[in-house]
Amino acid sequence: MLKSIKQICGDKLGASDGEIGHVKDFYFDDKRWVIRYLVADTGNWLTGRQVLISPHAFKSLYQPGKVLIVNLTRKEIESSPSIDTHKPVSRQYEEEYYQYYGWPSYWDGDGIWGMGGFPVVSANSIPYAGTGAAKRSDKAEHSDPHLRSAQAVIGYQIQAGEETVGSVTDFLVDDQSWVIGQLVVNTGSRFTGKKVLLRPGAIDRISYEESKVFVKVAKDAILQSPVYDEHSEAAAVAH
Repeated sequence: MLKSIKQICGDKLGASDGEIGHVKDFYFDDKRWVIRYLVADTGNWLTGRQVLISPHAFKSLYQPGKVLIVNLTRKEIESSPSIDTHKPVSRQYEEEYYQYYGWPSYWDGDGIWGMGGFPVVSANSIPYAGTGAAKRSDKAEHSDPHLRSAQAVIGYQIQAGEETVGSVTDFLVDDQSWVIGQLVVNTGSRFTGKKVLLRPGAIDRISYEESKVFVKVAKDAILQSPVYDEHSEAAAVAH
């Protein structure tokens, strides 16, 4: 089932041994259109430190009281590699992160999640052992240009040719694979516009300098897209 990113942000986060904060943001891969990390705001527990949590750790999307449970302990999270979320995520950080948790890497293999289509850790999973490339190459210090903040892109204008169609208001993600299935686009003003669904396949590129999402389809095609009703579960799974 597809879930709204906007509705998940702000929800509480729980480890196997207690609460750890709340969901602040998600980092998504704008090449494969999949959520790679949840950004957790740990509040006063870790003196305001923000940490990244991979979908590999997600246990259950919702528990009573709207708490997202992760298969980690508070100590594991506290000792995990720290990151400055004001800066882009580097591959060096990702290698250290995946080695720390012993998860299979998503960048090795042809699948959305490396060797498969889901962020699943099983007895047959091969933990990422590292290649040492992050320490040998200055290039590894550079950020991955495809990892972007979902919250930052919300509000970007949708550009169809020379025309502005509307703006991004939400992302709908599959709660098993964490693939982004649809973007929610408001085709009018913030309060009066009609919301429609746009497939990632219709997107040509995202300009972060211009705060725009350029699409490969005409304005009329977007305006005739399926209408999104956030109060309707059927709308969330359309197409």
